[in-house]
Amino acid sequence: MTRTEADAVGSCNDPTLRKAARYLGATYDKALAPTGLRATQFSILQHLSSRGEITITRLAETIAMDRTTLATNLKPLAREGLATVEPSATDRRARIVTITPDGVARMEAALPHWRAAQARFEDNFGAERAAQLRAVLGDVLDTGFHPWAE
Repeated sequence: MTRTEADAVGSCNDPTLRKAARYLGATYDKALAPTGLRATQFSILQHLSSRGEITITRLAETIAMDRTTLATNLKPLAREGLATVEPSATDRRARIVTITPDGVARMEAALPHWRAAQARFEDNFGAERAAQLRAVLGDVLDTGFHPWAE
C-alpha cells in the first residue's frame, strides 16, 4: 500500500464511523438482549410509539435507513406481533406501520436496559461529549447527501 493509499484509508470518515457504530451498536444490543430486542428494533419501536401510524417511506426517512433494510427489520417485529404493516386505506401502494400494544409493552420493558447502556456510555465517554457527539452526528444528516434517493 502506498503512502497516498494509506492516507486515504486513515482519513476516510466512513470506516471510522462504521467501526464506532458497530462497537456502540453491539453494546446496546447486549444490553437489550434480555428483552429479545436488538438496538435497531428498539429504535424502530421508539419511533413508532411517538408517531402512531406512519408509512414505511416516511419511517425510513425519519430513521435514515433505506426502505429495503427497514422492511427487513420490520419483519421480525411484525412476526412477533410488536408492529403491524398494512396497506394504506388511501393509497394501496403505501404500507402503514403501527406499533401494537405488545410492542409498546416490549419497548417499555426494554427502556431500563437502554437507559443503563446510555448511562454507562455517558459515564465512560462523558455526558457533555456524548451530547456533542449526538449533535455532530445529527449535523452529518444535514450535509446534503441523498443516499437512498430514487
